Amino acid sequence: MQKLKQEWETLFRETRPKLLEEIAAAAAQGDRSENAEYIYGKRKLREIDHRLRQLDEKVTNSQVITGARDTETIVFGARVRLKRPDGKEWTIQIVGSDEIDPLEGKLSMESPMGQALMGHSPNGAIQVETPRGRVRYEILAVDYP
Repeated sequence: MQKLKQEWETLFRETRPKLLEEIAAAAAQGDRSENAEYIYGKRKLREIDHRLRQLDEKVTNSQVITGARDTETIVFGARVRLKRPDGKEWTIQIVGSDEIDPLEGKLSMESPMGQALMGHSPNGAIQVETPRGRVRYEILAVDYP
């Protein structure tokens, strides 16, 4: 949520005002119909305004979830330590689509791994369909940071 709010603030308070100044300067040069800077600036302004509306909607309709609500099953926000078929351990966290960062082990709850884990018991094993076929992962630990 904080990341979304920060992006909104940056776009609204810094990026958009600078762009408005650039558009005004380009408009002052005369014929707007053939002014590439003006046309590009207006297009960029529409993109920024669209993103601001998206962020407004996400912040308004989102709910911050902290901690586990159900320790009988794996839920959103869980950090799960898994044992891969090659014996190596792997830790992932189930996050929303705005927080995905595979390099940090943050996988979407809509991903095949996220779907396999959500609602599953915090022990045992899961099977995930991958491009290489079905893979079995052993659940070693679950916590909620």
